[in-house]
Amino acid sequence: MVKCALTYKIFSVILSFLVLFSTLSLTVEKHFCGNTLVDTSIFSESKKCGMEFNEKESETQSLKKSCCKDEIDVLKGQDEIVLKTFDDLDDIQKQVLFAFTYTYFNLYESLPKEITPHKDYSPPLLVKNIQALDETYLI
Repeated sequence: MVKCALTYKIFSVILSFLVLFSTLSLTVEKHFCGNTLVDTSIFSESKKCGMEFNEKESETQSLKKSCCKDEIDVLKGQDEIVLKTFDDLDDIQKQVLFAFTYTYFNLYESLPKEITPHKDYSPPLLVKNIQALDETYLI
């Protein structure tokens, strides 16, 4: 029974992490300088290489193409979790679910409770060592 309870706890923790990570959304930002990946970040803005042009610079430099580019990948998680109740199931699904639970709980018969008639009996106190008197030793 202890292994069964531990298995249920481990399984429930795994399922809770599955729900957590399926609803989690991430934004991955990558900064390229030419064809070289300079920085990748998940939770913050990626570091720039310093080669991109500022808006304050002259118009002649702004006419030149920048060799830097930023890519943003959005890993979108599940937006909503659908909770179904027993009433949302079809009649056949309800019957299968009921039959499965009934057979699962009645799959094994419990063992009969054993009665030990000598449970409260205490043996008599030994006055002498009987094994030594009879010279019977266990090897």
